[in-house]
Amino acid sequence: MYGSDRAGDDAERTAFRKTEKKYKLYYENSKSTKKKKQPKQVDLSEVLDFKSISESFNQNGELPPGVVHVNCGFDRPIFGLENRPGFYFIPGALTLDEQCTWIRESLTNFPQPPNRTNHNVIYGPISNLFVAAKEGKVFVEEERSDNGLDSEPSASVSNGDSHRWKFYEEDIARSRGKTCKTVPASVLLRKLRWSTLGLQFDWSNRNYAVSLPHNKIPNALCRLAKRMAEPAMPIGEEFRPEAAIVNYFGSGDTLGGHLDDMEADWSKPIVSMSFGCKAIFLLGGKSRQDEPLAMFLRSGDVVLMAGEARECFHGVPRIFTDEENAEITPLELRFSDEDDRCFLDYIRTSRININIRQ
Repeated sequence: MYGSDRAGDDAERTAFRKTEKKYKLYYENSKSTKKKKQPKQVDLSEVLDFKSISESFNQNGELPPGVVHVNCGFDRPIFGLENRPGFYFIPGALTLDEQCTWIRESLTNFPQPPNRTNHNVIYGPISNLFVAAKEGKVFVEEERSDNGLDSEPSASVSNGDSHRWKFYEEDIARSRGKTCKTVPASVLLRKLRWSTLGLQFDWSNRNYAVSLPHNKIPNALCRLAKRMAEPAMPIGEEFRPEAAIVNYFGSGDTLGGHLDDMEADWSKPIVSMSFGCKAIFLLGGKSRQDEPLAMFLRSGDVVLMAGEARECFHGVPRIFTDEENAEITPLELRFSDEDDRCFLDYIRTSRININIRQ
C-alpha cells in the first residue's frame, strides 16, 4: 500500500488520486547537483486542523461548517464530520509519556518474531533489528557451509533456502563484502514499512491467517485501545483488540487510498494512533470519485473509523519531516538523553501509526 498508486490511467483521473498528488512531496527542479533539493510549496489552506478547531471550541464553542462536537462523556473534546458518520477525531488524545512508550515499543518489540514485517519475504524473520542498527551492524548473506567468518554473529535468520542472513560487526562484514550480499542494519530499519501484532494479516491472500504464530497485543496497548474506542462503540459493548498493524513512514513515503474491509463486523471501530512527524490524512467517500477531505495528523492524535466510515477510502499522501512543519519538539525534548538518541534520530524524520482492530 506504500508508494505510488499504479492502477492505471483511470486511477490517475479519480478525485481521490488528484488530491493525493496535490499534497504529495515533490521537489523543485535544480540544475545544480550540489544544492540540497528543495520541496515544492504546497497550499495547505484547505487542510482541516483539529488542533486549532479544538482550541477554538474550548474558547468560544465555535466550530467550522461540517464539523460536529461528539458529546459522549469522554475526558477531552471529540469531533466528527456531518457527512462521514462513524468517523471520530480525538486531537492530542495520547499523553507525551504514552507517545514515547509506543514509539519505543514500535521500534524495538513490535517487529520481533514471530510478528511479521515487510522484510520477511526477502530475509525471513529478523531479530533485534533496532539494536543492530543502533550498534552499526551489517546484515550478511552467506552460504550455510561457509565457515570463513571468525566471529560469532549477534543474530541469524534463515529465509528457507541454502543461505543464511546474519548480523556482523561492520569490519567483519566489510571483509566479506566482495563475495556476499550485505546490507547495513540502519538501511533495513529505514526500509521497515509494517509489522503486525496479534492475529497476523496475510497480505498475499488479504485475510487473517489464524494459524500463523504471533505475539498477543500487549495488555497495556489493549487497555489504551479499549479506552480510546469507547466513543465509537455500540452502547453496552466493549472493544476487543485482536489484531494490529504498525505502519512506518519516512520522508516521501505515502499510503495510497484504500479500504480497511477485511474485518467481519464494521460496526466496531479501527483505532488509529499517530506518533512522530505530522502528516496529512485524506478521508474520502465510498468511491474514489468522491473528493476527499484533508486533515492534519499530529503525534498523539487518535482517529476512530466505524460503521459507514469503514466504507470510505482513506490514505496518507504526505508526512512533514522538516523542522518547521514536523511539530515534534515535545518528543525531541523527551528523547534528549544520550540513551534515547537512537529513538530521536529515527522519529525526527519518521511517522509511526498503530491501528488496532477487532
